[in-house]
Amino acid sequence: MESTGPQTGGVGSHSLCPQLTPRSAMASEGLEGEHPSVTLFRQYLRIRTVQPEPDYEAAVAFLEKRAHQLGLSCQKVEVAPGRVVTVLTWPGTNPRLSSLLLNSHTDVVPVFKEHWSHDPFEAFKDAEGYIYARGTQDMKCVSIQYLEAVRRLKAEGHHFPRTIHMTFVPDEEVGGHQGMELFVQRPEFQALRAGFALDEGLANPADAFTVFYSERSPWWVRVTSIGKPGHSSRFIEDTAAEKLHKVVSSILAFREKERQRLQSNPHLKEGAVTSVNLTKLEGGVACNVVPATMSASFDFRVAPDVDLKAFEEQLQGWCQAAGEGVTFEFIQKWTESRVTSTNDSDPWWAAFSGVFKDMNLTLEPEIFPAATDSRYLRAVGVPALGFSPMNCTPVLLHDHDERLHEAVFLRGVDIYTRLLPALASVPALPSES
Repeated sequence: MESTGPQTGGVGSHSLCPQLTPRSAMASEGLEGEHPSVTLFRQYLRIRTVQPEPDYEAAVAFLEKRAHQLGLSCQKVEVAPGRVVTVLTWPGTNPRLSSLLLNSHTDVVPVFKEHWSHDPFEAFKDAEGYIYARGTQDMKCVSIQYLEAVRRLKAEGHHFPRTIHMTFVPDEEVGGHQGMELFVQRPEFQALRAGFALDEGLANPADAFTVFYSERSPWWVRVTSIGKPGHSSRFIEDTAAEKLHKVVSSILAFREKERQRLQSNPHLKEGAVTSVNLTKLEGGVACNVVPATMSASFDFRVAPDVDLKAFEEQLQGWCQAAGEGVTFEFIQKWTESRVTSTNDSDPWWAAFSGVFKDMNLTLEPEIFPAATDSRYLRAVGVPALGFSPMNCTPVLLHDHDERLHEAVFLRGVDIYTRLLPALASVPALPSES
């Protein structure tokens, strides 16, 4: 998901990444001279909210303490056993207006500790200012940037027309099925009256900042082929393997076509095409027995502009062409793809992008190639942008040695300190008057 440079329609100017210089030359052992926001970030990173057994209780306690320190109300909504959504609220001056929702997830993906240069839950900071920890990019940085921006704005005595809610949700890394997917259906979510949301994005290795206005739809498909079994020394006709091979070939040919389409058009990003990968092959009981059943599982990420009904018919066609006894089923099927407006006439986008123009920063709008909790928000009618303010930073989410430079993190706090007033001050919309 690396940037290929300036995009058509980008906002602002484009320059080379400056040399990153740490605020403090101190390494992990000493906190003297470290910015308090960085210290708080590192404290949060040390909470082991790692799947499959995240310590959510410690994370909620940490957030409750932050709410008390900031003078914010704190609501805890248990959407499933042991799965709590924590909501911190800064009331606006005009309760008739819809609110601004700042979302982040508290869980992180597993680690292979032996491949890390430092303990992934120590939040080690090297002499150059890089902080190593699981969650530095995905997405504990954003959680603390929200909190620190609010702290700064409150300390300066600001008040805004729109209420600001910060939601900290569980289980995003395992699909959000016991997190945001349940939360958006609850009365506590309806009571937030969210009018616009920010959620996670990705780092950008170049100087630009990437913002995501839509996502591809995850379709996990298992194709099952039933054929004639027998002894593997014989030329058996109509085997499960032969027919499954035909489907696999059809799908991989489609994959290559989409890959070529992406590579041949410099204006396309990965999220604008449909990807697919063969992820599982199952079948057989012994080397000398032709199996009666075989299956192949695929992970499709379907682009937002694809006709989903026609695409499902294409899947059916590939199976039918392979022969009798070939069927498919969905393990996961997302059909509520939504696109958040990036038109300058849209007041939310105008407020968001206007901050980057004012700060002379480059903004690159894209379609998110994977999936986030934003899809649940958009599906219930809340426009959402995926944004993590990490430019000049390699994409290392889910990777070994996930890390973030403290200067990039602190610049992100600065950006949110400009974004929140702009978004929380968007004038009343026609639907709110």
